[in-house]
Amino acid sequence: MGEPPTPILGPARTRLILVRHAMPAYGPDQPAEEWPLDPAGQTAAIALRRRLPPGALLVASAEPKARQTLEPSGGVTVDPRFGEVRRDEPYDGDFRARRLAYVKGVAHPGWESPADVVTRFGDAVADWRARAGSRPLVVASHGMALTLWLTAAIGLADPGGFWSALQLPDAFSVDLTTRQADRLPPAP
Repeated sequence: MGEPPTPILGPARTRLILVRHAMPAYGPDQPAEEWPLDPAGQTAAIALRRRLPPGALLVASAEPKARQTLEPSGGVTVDPRFGEVRRDEPYDGDFRARRLAYVKGVAHPGWESPADVVTRFGDAVADWRARAGSRPLVVASHGMALTLWLTAAIGLADPGGFWSALQLPDAFSVDLTTRQADRLPPAP
């Protein structure tokens, strides 16, 4: 299998950690992109900081749940390119089945194309890795977007299984040279 294109990789010297946000306070009265963390999510975000490398550059999607997941670890910069898949999705019904089908390749009308998600996410990773220099880069994002990007960047064998197993929060050390993503161990 050939190497992914350079925009996905960026500089090789930066350690990359991808974080899926902690549990949000959700409901039909507010769009998903505005949901903040719930109290359990706030507690989990505090615990997450013990798993992240010190001195890291912290970047999150513009959604409050992603930014708030990293805030206990230090100052967070926001980049909307790390946002979740843009979609027209009803609140009710089987959202997990819709999202699972999407990460497995089903095109839903009104949803951002997977190629567009991979491009914007990959461009953001490359930009922030260059800015991070030798510092670790920690990116807080969302399940579908990071699954699509990891599938393109390292060739996830089972994107649906990966997405289904994601926790709130979750964190992965990504090695773009060996094309591996390893879940960070729990904090001691």
